[in-house]
Amino acid sequence: MGSQQEKISFRRVGVVARHHTETILDSVLNVEAVLQEARIDVVVDADTAAVLPNGVHSVVDKSALESLDLVVVVGGDGSLLGYGRDLAASGVPVVGVNRGGLGFLAAVSPEQIDGSFAQILRGDFAIEEHFLLQASVNREGQVIAKQSALNDVVVNPGSPARMMEFALWVDDEYVYDQRSDGLIIASPTGSTAYALSAGGPIMHPGLDAIVIVPMFPHTLTSRPLVVPGEKVLRLRLLDVSDAEPQMSCDSQVHVELQIGDEIVIEKHAAPLRLLYPPGHSFYQSCRSKLDWGSRLGGQRS
Repeated sequence: MGSQQEKISFRRVGVVARHHTETILDSVLNVEAVLQEARIDVVVDADTAAVLPNGVHSVVDKSALESLDLVVVVGGDGSLLGYGRDLAASGVPVVGVNRGGLGFLAAVSPEQIDGSFAQILRGDFAIEEHFLLQASVNREGQVIAKQSALNDVVVNPGSPARMMEFALWVDDEYVYDQRSDGLIIASPTGSTAYALSAGGPIMHPGLDAIVIVPMFPHTLTSRPLVVPGEKVLRLRLLDVSDAEPQMSCDSQVHVELQIGDEIVIEKHAAPLRLLYPPGHSFYQSCRSKLDWGSRLGGQRS
């Protein structure tokens, strides 16, 4: 991933939202108004159009979003993850308007729609390319599932208080057998999500690396492992006691697993291109969203 500026002309822009709360719809209408003022054609998908009042916009299938100049996702990071997985292969740039929680990916706040978002439309922005992971499930020599993930791929027993046993290889080099509650394989983008809560490192989104984070391993010496981004990871499920194991991509797409399945995880060929307002800083996001810089015991007297 690299930050850069690039000349892009926005003629047709899509505005989408996975969830349709009142606050989200208010921001959708605000974004639409800014686009119309800039004389830009507005497109929405059918799900979003169904809950909007009649406006000056066209309704298209989700597949048609890939041919637009820009897609604006209104919601939390979860919404951006969902649309991001679908749009990455097309190369269409995406900007997120945050109506969720942390908003690491959706960097435009509702009060910035008239300012920072309008700046983006005028060509004042930075582009960050966030690579995705691709996970394939192999069963008895056949690929039974293939999914992508922007944040992480998680393999777990599917039931609380259950352990699983698996073997791990990196580029066909054996790493270890492990008994644990599962394993998180995260991109740098996902290092501030589930992997962080499991004790993984914070990775700058510009790193070309993948982090492997064990979930409550049955050993005192198993630690998170960071490997180069071009490595291919292979996980073989050896045993799961009285549970229904599964693979989860971004906590949104789930695949049921069986003993003996192999999960192959590698970097996806196409990155997601995210647009950010000028002055966007990963470190400032960490300060504001992860409470960096707070003093223990409160303010200095």
